[in-house]
Amino acid sequence: METPSFLLFLLLLLSFSPSPTTAGKCNKSDKRALLAIKASFNNGDSFPAWTNASACCDWYGIDCDPGIADGRVTGIRIFADPTSSGSIPSALGDLPFLTTILFHKLPGLVGTIPPSLTRLSRLFTLLLSWNSLSGPIPAFLGQIPSLFDLDLSFNKFHGSIPPELSLLQNLGALHLDRNQLTGSIPASFAHFNKSSPPDLYLSHNNLSGEVPPELGAVAWGIIDLSRNRLGGDPSVLFGEAKPTTTIDLSRNLFVFDLSRVTFPVNLALLDLNHNQITGSIPAQLNQVTGLVVFNVSYNRLCGEIPVGAVTANFGADAFFHNKCLCGSPLPAC
Repeated sequence: METPSFLLFLLLLLSFSPSPTTAGKCNKSDKRALLAIKASFNNGDSFPAWTNASACCDWYGIDCDPGIADGRVTGIRIFADPTSSGSIPSALGDLPFLTTILFHKLPGLVGTIPPSLTRLSRLFTLLLSWNSLSGPIPAFLGQIPSLFDLDLSFNKFHGSIPPELSLLQNLGALHLDRNQLTGSIPASFAHFNKSSPPDLYLSHNNLSGEVPPELGAVAWGIIDLSRNRLGGDPSVLFGEAKPTTTIDLSRNLFVFDLSRVTFPVNLALLDLNHNQITGSIPAQLNQVTGLVVFNVSYNRLCGEIPVGAVTANFGADAFFHNKCLCGSPLPAC
């Protein structure tokens, strides 16, 4: 799976490249909906070309599908516009062929997500990042089964994570990071597609409680729970045979014996710093040959750091401030 930043770059790039086969086209009902959307954004700088005098498939930030009569609108991408203000318009639900909604870096975008989006049966990407959205994350988002990418990061959403999100069986990435969410991780997240679950980004919130043990049965690719107030034993997330490439549990209150876990052999990132982890570092870590980020500092680990090609790649800052770890790159035992 591509990195989120690369996918976002592609999504933004497409907004500058209207298809010549849709030039001059515009479905009348789509145009009415788009003009209502423009009005709801107080006619910001992204919308000067959105007029009755031109075809909506030629407008900035609009994608159309040439394979559908009149070039029906399939995407709307508005980003990096400090002049646009207002809330997410319910008129989005009047664009039945939408596959992509991208509202990114709109500091004046406030309020919450309208339920009219549940009418969008083709919606593939809902990216509402780096805005000023607030309120609870709506449970009705679980009623859009076509969603593949749900990104609500860098907003002001609060309250608990709705367990209904696990109904999104086609989801490839779930970004709820950098909000003000509280409560626990829903146990229902074990009901995501177990063989191909979404990459899970829940960092920089105020989540508490323990990692549901049911999540150990899911083949996560990326799981980032960092910078919360989670506790207990998350060792169900580990396992040598798992396909996981990223585990970030840093800056929580986790307590478990590291010597009892095995690491997924495809791990590229393992960050456990600033927890209350005990035990020693398993020698099996040196079998994780693709590890490029590793940190177990600020825990309660003891014993000799296992010698090997992997541990030799990391300096003292990856190991220091533990109870009694020793051996290279720390002082000798």
